[in-house]
Amino acid sequence: MKTNIIGTGHTKFGKLPQTVEDLIAEAATEALKSSGISAEEIDAIYVGNFNSGMCDQEFPASLILNAHPELRFKPATRVENACASGSAAIHQGINLIEGGLADRVLVIGVEKMTEADAPRIAKGLLGASYQPESLGLKAGFAGVFADVAEKYFDAYGDKSLELARIAAKNHANGVHNPLAQLQKDLGVEFCHATSEKNPVVAGPLKRTDCSPVSDGAAALVLTSDRATPSATKKVRFLARTQVTDFMPMSKRDPLVFEGASRAWHQVLSDAAITLDDLSFAEVHDCFTIAELMIYESMGLTPYGEGFRAINEGWVMKDGRLPINPSGGLKSKGHPVGATGVSMHVMAARQLLEEAGGCQIPGAKLGAVFNMGGLAVANYASILTSDA
Repeated sequence: MKTNIIGTGHTKFGKLPQTVEDLIAEAATEALKSSGISAEEIDAIYVGNFNSGMCDQEFPASLILNAHPELRFKPATRVENACASGSAAIHQGINLIEGGLADRVLVIGVEKMTEADAPRIAKGLLGASYQPESLGLKAGFAGVFADVAEKYFDAYGDKSLELARIAAKNHANGVHNPLAQLQKDLGVEFCHATSEKNPVVAGPLKRTDCSPVSDGAAALVLTSDRATPSATKKVRFLARTQVTDFMPMSKRDPLVFEGASRAWHQVLSDAAITLDDLSFAEVHDCFTIAELMIYESMGLTPYGEGFRAINEGWVMKDGRLPINPSGGLKSKGHPVGATGVSMHVMAARQLLEEAGGCQIPGAKLGAVFNMGGLAVANYASILTSDA
């Protein structure tokens, strides 16, 4: 039995006035409306939410009931796996459906970050790192990825220009996404130069190398084949996998996201496809160095040669494999608990030809890669249109 996406919802990302409860209700209501099924027909609810002390409203699982009282008494569960909390919630929904315990599951990812001050956000995000190694870092989680970037540059040469090109690509793509937090084409020169508006954050990483602090929510309605109305537009999970790696970097090669590589290898194998079959991919560019190394993890280039994918235009919107046509986390925003669900919403809308200015013409097969921590929790999905 395979699982289908038949409804999607997505708030705008950014610094928003809405509460966690408001964001959950907005995304879920849109997803239910687009699915064509009622709240009463939902069998279970999963809510992906990291929080880690960034928001006072904990225990968000049942908040959707306030907007839809018809969901009262249905099982609702919060799922947390750092920045992959949204994908973890999706996997729980799929597990329930493919285990025969449900036919219709509502999945919501949500995060409210901007009410916290900078020290509280930094401390919260560092909760996704190995504390004995990271507590002394002054730049929060950016310091974790800056350390990796420094080691990568030491091994393969200064790639700051390539990181700037990745940032500029995603900002250019985000211009066409009305839900994106940052909708401005900054250009490579701005992203590469250190300036008052683009200061160094940590190590070789500048502000344009880092995804923004965000609020937002996204939602999916998942169904089994037997519960999917025949006339409903749907997107099918062709394959999906989760791979967990060590959290301490001292136990891993900092130049290789091995858990990510294994997740990509497994999901492509399970789907019986290659990268050449994909129309696009939405990947976890929390920092530009992450996207560069994900090129290598997915097998687009050998290790140490990820620069070729951006320099030779393979990952541009009109390239061999468009990466992050939505603008990615860098432009769209990164409300951490919502991100995994958001990536699947963007992918589903691509496959349904509902992506507006972000549309990749003729998209039939898409990939999503979402990770929690520094390539610790690695989730990969292959989605296909069911036309």
